[in-house]
Amino acid sequence: MAYISLSRRDTNVLEKIKDPELDPSSAIQIDAILQKDPHILDQQEYAELSQKERDIILAIQGLELQSAVPRSREMPEIDIVGGYRQCVSRLGSLIDDQPKYASARNNRAQALRRLCGDCMLVTGAPQPPQALLRHIDDAERQEMAQTVLCDLDRCISLLTPSEPHSKISPQTARTLSMAHTQRAAVYLATSKLISSNPVSIDVERRELRWTKLDFEENASRDFAMGGRYGNEIAKGLAVATNPTAKLCGQMVREAMKKEYGPDFPV
Repeated sequence: MAYISLSRRDTNVLEKIKDPELDPSSAIQIDAILQKDPHILDQQEYAELSQKERDIILAIQGLELQSAVPRSREMPEIDIVGGYRQCVSRLGSLIDDQPKYASARNNRAQALRRLCGDCMLVTGAPQPPQALLRHIDDAERQEMAQTVLCDLDRCISLLTPSEPHSKISPQTARTLSMAHTQRAAVYLATSKLISSNPVSIDVERRELRWTKLDFEENASRDFAMGGRYGNEIAKGLAVATNPTAKLCGQMVREAMKKEYGPDFPV
């Protein structure tokens, strides 16, 4: 196939397929020289916090590795759920010590999602296969859901630049990408179940009043933000979860194929 050189405008149009709300003039600017966390300015304090967090993450990874190893009758059972609960508690202590350390909030949300699954906002929903807790009462489910949503909201709020053109560190971009993508995954799972199961979360949460379409649109928006901060999979999912974007994307793809030929890679 012949090589096709696209103009900047054509490239921006293609990016619009993946992210309909993209403004090419406000692209994320990464600067490796910046502080790794905009709220932890003391390098020694950041090093201590990140090392404590890294130890917890290593413990979680160890649990996952142990759970994946086939076990003989002679080998003792591993309490994966208990281990995860302990790691969640350790992350909670880290957050209590430094409430503005956003990365710990992102990782606590991820650990709770592993325990409870992404259907945590919906009452009576079957536990997904990846959830460690096979049975969970509604009170614990609602408590976990509240923690996950609050952690992700706070993480995003702490790290999102106040000005669109502000530069951020690679670490900040990565954490923002993960936090937006995690929240999108929860919203997407909820959108698929809300028709047959009620949403049950704290009465002050905005999501309690959302419709199926609201969850779909917000999932798409968060996936798009995750993509802007560096997650290519999230960028693709932003279109897959947005009916309007799907239609617009299909129209643009057809137009590009007519312009450049049927072999155009879109």
